[in-house]
Amino acid sequence: MLLGRRKLKLETERMTLRAPAHQDFNPWVALRSASRSFLTPWEPSWSEEHLTRKGFSNRVYWANRSINAGTAMPLFLVRRSDQTLLGAITLDNIRRGPALAGTLGYWTGEAFTRQGYMREAIETVVHYAFNHLDLSRIEAACLPENTASRGLLERSGFKYEGVAQSYLQIDGRWRTHVLYAALRGDRRGKTTAT
Repeated sequence: MLLGRRKLKLETERMTLRAPAHQDFNPWVALRSASRSFLTPWEPSWSEEHLTRKGFSNRVYWANRSINAGTAMPLFLVRRSDQTLLGAITLDNIRRGPALAGTLGYWTGEAFTRQGYMREAIETVVHYAFNHLDLSRIEAACLPENTASRGLLERSGFKYEGVAQSYLQIDGRWRTHVLYAALRGDRRGKTTAT
């Protein structure tokens, strides 16, 4: 199923979730720069081009290609009241066939944390994935010590499933992650992370 770039705009109570565009460069650089020390412990190392216009243009082109191919949904979180960029959420690695699954990743600018924006975004993207993309499983992973992200996933209906050793390179090192998933029609009940 093709997502269609022009059609992919999701609305939450306070935000519009939409694909990145070239005119987002300055707000994106400002937000990422202001939040750098907050974000880098949890993310892959930033390349030398990360905050450059060329790097951002490549990001926009990748987003458009991925949306049109139906392989990913990279979306910016934009507050409707003042058009402020708050962060981003991506449903990536969308798989069809017997899997019907995707992987969720997200970040919020430091100034906008703990205000419920990302929970709103996660719930909207998961609902869209289950009801419009017909996915059956949404996966997410985070570092074990990232208690804020773990709590966010659990409050958003994700269940703890286990541990993946050396799962991703974060801040320049291979790191173990805890794995979570949300299932369409989940009947597993509450589970606790350990």
